[in-house]
Amino acid sequence: MSDASQTTADPEADEPTETADETESAPVTDGSTAIVRALENAGVEHAFGVQGGAIMPVYDALWDSDIEHVTMAHEQGASHAADAYGIVAGEPGIALATSGPGATNLVTGIADANMDSDAMVALTGQVPSDMVGSDAFQETDTTGVTMPITKHNWFANSADTIGDTVGNAFALADSGRPGPTLVDLPKDVSFEETDVEPGEPELPAGSEPPTTADSENVAAAARAIERAEKPLLLLGGGVIKAEATETARAFARDHGIPVVTTMPGIGTFPEDDELSLSWAGMHGTGYANMAITHTDCLIGVGTRFDDRLTGGIDTFAPEAEVVHVDIDPAEISKNIHADYPCIGDAGAVLDQLTDEIDHEPDAREWREQCQTWKQEFPMDYPVDKNAPLRPEFIVEAFDEATADDTVVTTGVGQHQMWASQYWTFTEPRTWVSSHGLGTMGYGLPAAVGARFAADDDQDVVCFDGDGSFLMTIQELSVAVRENLDITVAVLNNEYVGMVRQWQDAFFEGRHMASEYNWMPEFDKLAEAFGACGWRVDNYDEVARAIEEALAYEGPSVIDFHIDPEADVYPMVASGAPNGKFALTEDQL
Repeated sequence: MSDASQTTADPEADEPTETADETESAPVTDGSTAIVRALENAGVEHAFGVQGGAIMPVYDALWDSDIEHVTMAHEQGASHAADAYGIVAGEPGIALATSGPGATNLVTGIADANMDSDAMVALTGQVPSDMVGSDAFQETDTTGVTMPITKHNWFANSADTIGDTVGNAFALADSGRPGPTLVDLPKDVSFEETDVEPGEPELPAGSEPPTTADSENVAAAARAIERAEKPLLLLGGGVIKAEATETARAFARDHGIPVVTTMPGIGTFPEDDELSLSWAGMHGTGYANMAITHTDCLIGVGTRFDDRLTGGIDTFAPEAEVVHVDIDPAEISKNIHADYPCIGDAGAVLDQLTDEIDHEPDAREWREQCQTWKQEFPMDYPVDKNAPLRPEFIVEAFDEATADDTVVTTGVGQHQMWASQYWTFTEPRTWVSSHGLGTMGYGLPAAVGARFAADDDQDVVCFDGDGSFLMTIQELSVAVRENLDITVAVLNNEYVGMVRQWQDAFFEGRHMASEYNWMPEFDKLAEAFGACGWRVDNYDEVARAIEEALAYEGPSVIDFHIDPEADVYPMVASGAPNGKFALTEDQL
């Protein structure tokens, strides 16, 4: 973003002059230029969207801005790309779309960001104000449609205030418990003349989140931790969003407390650390679920205790006193009763607990028990070089071939579980997936957004299933156009694999609408888009294909034809106790 205030002295001139690489920002003359100025004031560098009639004035204003706009192939792709950009960059992603179908195509991505508390700002065009409610061409009540799935949304009604409204939306999306916000922009307001300069992004009045927790509650929680014999730290995605990973790691290590994460919390704690038990829940590790089942003090930080984590509510952590740290009061005791509620910022409250705890819990035997569970329930799988490819082998091969800071995106399904189970995550903001909403098709557009947010020397790898990849494959054209260095690994079993697994387990093997043996040849389709493609059918080809795809400077797709009968285990049946996980189908 250019800054006209930065100048350098010219010894031969009375007035300072701009540096050669500085350009003066275009003046605010109407609503659309005020919108763009507000984005510039917020430090926005990238935006993702699709042009259209009602949003056209805003796009025209972007012409003179240093903000890089990335045209996506579909508005859903724009919302997923913006979501992923925000996850990796640690600041709200921006998605733009026109009115009517453009706005409704954003809805899936907005709902996804809302479920996962991801910061995102959606800017949608709207028909002129005097036509609202007339069923005009491409009119939809966008604020009404998105009210349940945004932290807040606004209908802009004045060019004089429109810039500050966009600034409010940006600030609110990133504050407290993050989430999506939306500003609906009637075309006449975007065109309306104004010279009002928007200020820096500010939170709407009364929306400031809490920081530190009540001191009495913190003291009571500290006493519970001190007397615990089997303490367990459960780290959720809120730890990453609060930039509290280092604080959480220090807390665990200083007090010798084993750590499990939620699936959104992957990356909060290094999975190669001795205290790590990886992630818990429906397809979490057996040892993580055993630890939750037997802990006597569960310290949940930045987690909403969703059903995929808890299994049956009545049987979740049945022996534990629960300390719940969360910035959102609505999450306290919503699903799991909190004996010690601590409402505040994750990092700030962990600091409070550290200051309050006088001595470490005596947990040596507990740590030994957790290590025993690791040995008893290892994450392993059979490999027969004469049998079809195991997906777990492919994930581990990619992990070995890439650096620790590689960003991994996924779609939703079996491939998502294998990626999260068999990749060893050590860094925050490197796991980018759809959790609460479970959106198939998320992986590829997320890889596009992640690529723009990641450092140049970071790899971006997308694991996708054949069904999930097909849903948003058009975004491969964006990756080719932008020459994005991303690698897509399609774990192709010619099924909607998770559905097929459930049909085998609970519907007597009736594969109704789950067989996908009509899939295209993804390696050839990738080449048709202009990407580089490989097909891999056996173990001998895996290492070479991965090496070549990672070395290729542009988008590449490897179509791995895997064992169609490979299933995801461990598995906790829906509503069952975490400690009753199945390792094979006959245990369900």
